[in-house]
Amino acid sequence: MLQPPYLKKNDLVTIIAPAGKIAASLIDNGAQLLQQWGLRVKKGKYAGEEYLGFAGVDEQRCADLQAAINEEESAAVLCARGGYGSGRIVDHVDFSTWLKRPKWFIGYSDITIFHARLQQLGLQSIHGTMPKNFPKNGSNESTESLRKALFGELRGYDIPAHPLNRPGAAKGVLRGGNLSLLVNLSATPDDVDTAGAILFLEDVDEYLYSIDRMMNNLQRSGKLKKAAGVIVGDFMNSKPDDVLPGKTAYEVLADYLQPLNIPVCYGFPAGHDEPNYALYFGRELSLEINNAGTKINFL
Repeated sequence: MLQPPYLKKNDLVTIIAPAGKIAASLIDNGAQLLQQWGLRVKKGKYAGEEYLGFAGVDEQRCADLQAAINEEESAAVLCARGGYGSGRIVDHVDFSTWLKRPKWFIGYSDITIFHARLQQLGLQSIHGTMPKNFPKNGSNESTESLRKALFGELRGYDIPAHPLNRPGAAKGVLRGGNLSLLVNLSATPDDVDTAGAILFLEDVDEYLYSIDRMMNNLQRSGKLKKAAGVIVGDFMNSKPDDVLPGKTAYEVLADYLQPLNIPVCYGFPAGHDEPNYALYFGRELSLEINNAGTKINFL
């Protein structure tokens, strides 16, 4: 996978809102933190627009994304938030110039769709926090993790042990993202190839039976058995139901992941909860899980 250049002081970062609407004040707050890191910031022309629940109509969000891709000076594109709407525009954007001038693309949740498209093109990207979640003043674990990833200081993570962990070791390219989006991408041009990959999963606000149904899809499609390892992130605000009473989200996942003969890490701090650690999608990593915990190293 092609790695964009790491950022350096005075580089330009473009902030866009390709999905859900977001208050201009939150975009400004994100811009201020980037400027504290010594970066220059350019905001998308329509980033503060509103149409229903979207950050502007499809054509406006598409125009901002295309302009960010085409911007020769830009070293990174930061999505202001997720929400919903990325899938409505992804097929109307020309990503070809990205191959000529690779730049980092950052976001999570609904932004999973763009990560998948970039992986189809052979490009790395960053699953990480966005301005909607930036602290009002200063930095936090999530933004510091993102800063390290952008400036090339991120080497890996040591994560405490989780009782559901499945020990083992594996190497593979990191792929995945939001579970709902990954299932939604099935049979599309951006369907995620899990063969030999380390698969990352996270989600939010899902009923347990819905999580079970989506994992069943990954199982029946062969995606789970093809993976070399799995990293399970946050499943925040998972909702109990009458179908799987007494279960937790992780226990639902374990029904599908534990029978696999691969290492599985639970409790990795990434997703919709805090902290949300940055991850290099499209980059090979080593995954080592034992009784002491989980060690992840980006290669």
